[in-house]
Amino acid sequence: MNILLVYPEYPDTFWSFSYALKFISKKAAYPPLGLLTVAAMLPPEWDKRLVDMNVRKLKDKDLLWADYVFLSAMSVQKESVKTVLNRCRQLGVRVVAGGPLFTNDYEEFGDVDHLVLNEAEITLRPFLNNVKEGRPKRLYISAEKADVTKTPIPLWELIEMRHYSSMNIQYSRGCPFDCEFCNITSLYGRVPRTKDSAQLIAELEKIHSLGWREGVFFVDDNFIGNKKKLKENILPSLIQWMEERRRPFYFSTEASINLADDEELMRMMARAEFLTVFVGIETPHEESLIECAKAQNRNRNLIASVKKIQDFGLEVQAGFIVGFDQDPASIFEKMITFIQESGIVTAMVGLLNAPRGTKLYERLVTENRLLKTSTGDNTDLSMNFIPKMSYEKLIKGYRQIIETIYSPKHYYTRVKRFMKDYRPMQKKVVQLRYSYWKAGLKSVFILGVFGKERFYYWRLVFWSLFRKPKLLPMAVTFSIYGFHFRKIFERHFRRMERENLGLELTSTEDAG
Repeated sequence: MNILLVYPEYPDTFWSFSYALKFISKKAAYPPLGLLTVAAMLPPEWDKRLVDMNVRKLKDKDLLWADYVFLSAMSVQKESVKTVLNRCRQLGVRVVAGGPLFTNDYEEFGDVDHLVLNEAEITLRPFLNNVKEGRPKRLYISAEKADVTKTPIPLWELIEMRHYSSMNIQYSRGCPFDCEFCNITSLYGRVPRTKDSAQLIAELEKIHSLGWREGVFFVDDNFIGNKKKLKENILPSLIQWMEERRRPFYFSTEASINLADDEELMRMMARAEFLTVFVGIETPHEESLIECAKAQNRNRNLIASVKKIQDFGLEVQAGFIVGFDQDPASIFEKMITFIQESGIVTAMVGLLNAPRGTKLYERLVTENRLLKTSTGDNTDLSMNFIPKMSYEKLIKGYRQIIETIYSPKHYYTRVKRFMKDYRPMQKKVVQLRYSYWKAGLKSVFILGVFGKERFYYWRLVFWSLFRKPKLLPMAVTFSIYGFHFRKIFERHFRRMERENLGLELTSTEDAG
């Protein structure tokens, strides 16, 4: 068998880091970890190739080579998925599809030959057996949860690592919390399933053996879901391995805000070279936290929790949401104040959406408020339900938040506030590689000479140079991130204005 694994394109979003990647001459942020893992589950005698459409174009000759195209995607990649499916259909190539998009919305994809859904460790083997027998079925589905200690090491040889800004690895699946708007528990359950330390080290060893020496992102939706195992087993092994290998990587991950309650855990993560942790804060409004069942965020001083995590050398990035039923008219000003005071540089604010499989989705169906399927991108100004606050008022307030927190004045103030208090416990804060020197030079011209933020850029650079010279690469990195975020939203707002103008012109013509 010739198997072509295809990863569709991401649109330009917060998470694509498309504008930032150009500074370091990288083509994508992360490799398609799911497809690389599935590739390792396929028969070793099959020929396998991978095309990440975020790295290079998918050509007809790639498709014609394949007996099967294996396609995996998240919701935000849906438009690219449709393009790939059309091309496969025109060329008569059979498609095997799986991953979050297809698992949640498989009814929408009637033109897919074989749907291998849920967790591949469970559903892929029956498909492969049926292929061997010459009678593969169309749908493979299972509510059973996989034993991740049996998950193989991803087939990293299928990619060129130099195209990516970071590698990624999965330690656990599932989250002990059950937020109303989140579909992680419907996909992976509430009991975190974890790999063992030997397995994790073997995966890192593989990446290391292929020459990687930069960042590694633990993709877990909540890395600290099993704190006891982390402290007693995983982190001690990781710390030892990192010290033996002279600290070849630095790590980032996602965690819940209750990380702030465990000083020993934070200290160990810092020793293991974790630099960044993404936290779902969502909202500073207590009634909205109650509404969305964000129990871990309630009844606490969220800003104090953020600052405590950062005191242990872990930069907090955070997600925020507006559009909850309980959001008051003052939520927009309240959100701006919170973000500025917290010193969270990378504050990703989005509009509430209801993915299929969430409790929010089910509630909105019963309330007859659901409009359509979620796009998977909560920063593209779309909502898939009727909000309690008018959509127009929400968009106006949302725009106010974005244009304030990512304006050069407010953004650079936040960067300086964070860096002033930041005292990393880690030995490596930023890897000084050629690509990052190149990014620094590019930033001088794009941001420091021609950018509208040039005054703030140079003020931050010189402040860092004289006050915290070791953090100068971080200052430049933050400057580049800010440029990316502003560009993304400028595009979204321009598109919205064009669409509104088109509607006005159409209405005028109709009236005429």
